[in-house]
Amino acid sequence: MDLKRVFTVSAGVSLAGAFCTLTLTGAAVAQATGDLEPPKELLAAQVRDQGMTCDSPQSAEKDTLQSAPDEDAWLLHCETATYRVKLVPDMAAEIKKVE
Repeated sequence: MDLKRVFTVSAGVSLAGAFCTLTLTGAAVAQATGDLEPPKELLAAQVRDQGMTCDSPQSAEKDTLQSAPDEDAWLLHCETATYRVKLVPDMAAEIKKVE
């Protein structure tokens, strides 16, 4: 058995595992702290899935005043309307058209 080859392969596997762990941990921390913003297209798809119109999303900004722990609120600006979208875990989003 070639010990040099075994050590090299083991080190490569360990480094790959450490990289994956750090990457996944960073993503989990970012998600837990709210650093990952849902893209405007994702919010627009949710609005459309719930029967409202948003064919051309322009922007999405977090509504910190309406957000609560585990319930992020967003203002989604579409070409023809603006919506407040509140994302609630394991439930449909709460969507209200903003005049």
